[in-house]
Amino acid sequence: MAFQLRDIDDTQAPLLDHLIELRSRLVRCVAALVVAFGVCLYFADDILGFLIQPLKEAFPEGEGQLIFTKLYEVFFVELKVALFAGFCLSFPYIANQLWAFVAPGLYAKEKKAFLPFLLATPFLFLAGASLAYFVVMPTAFTWFLGFEGTAGGLEIQALPTANEYLGLVMQFILAFGMSFLLPVLLLLLHRAGIVTRSQLAGARRYVIVFVVTLSAVITPPDPGSQLLLAVPLLLLFEGSLLLMRVFDRRDAKTKIEGEVPAGSEGDQSAS
Repeated sequence: MAFQLRDIDDTQAPLLDHLIELRSRLVRCVAALVVAFGVCLYFADDILGFLIQPLKEAFPEGEGQLIFTKLYEVFFVELKVALFAGFCLSFPYIANQLWAFVAPGLYAKEKKAFLPFLLATPFLFLAGASLAYFVVMPTAFTWFLGFEGTAGGLEIQALPTANEYLGLVMQFILAFGMSFLLPVLLLLLHRAGIVTRSQLAGARRYVIVFVVTLSAVITPPDPGSQLLLAVPLLLLFEGSLLLMRVFDRRDAKTKIEGEVPAGSEGDQSAS
């Protein structure tokens, strides 16, 4: 019998529909990012001025400057600022599109369990980014500028470039913002049954070592920044354990309440 190529049959149509929907939502996400990028590019100077404030406050009054060593450096700095701000601005819409694609494949119980974590994600990221901007960066920059002075009869002066400063600011904001999502990750793993509260509590000493190491890797090499990241992360870890205890007690109570009617029905049928 000769081999024949067939058209897509009915069993493959749902997969094709999902791929078409995925493509449509990805296009919408990219379009939202492009629009947000364009808007932020128009206000790039204002956004850059906002990001410069922690460094400006760290310098003595009337001193301090940002330099650029390449003619095109400031142009690319503004592009990076616009892209970074555009992604932050469009993230709620992008997350909504991803949720709209995934949600139809979830049971109502799974949606109810996952949705609070999705809603908490931007708020936790914003909390971490705010801590970095309002507390950590001014403290770190003041500490860095404390090394200005003289050595060997020569003056040591800080002359940060715009590109290097932007990279440092983005490192601070992303490091603290992403790190503050630790409770979301732990609670999702717990709700999925991958880890238990007792396992995490037993591994507390290893978690402390991991958090301290992570803080040393993703923050600049000053002890203040590392400490300001490690302490909140450990507090968030302990808070996650408390929430896991609440969830475990609620699940146990729900299970007991579900078993009681079943037992009473069995007694009635026996009588």
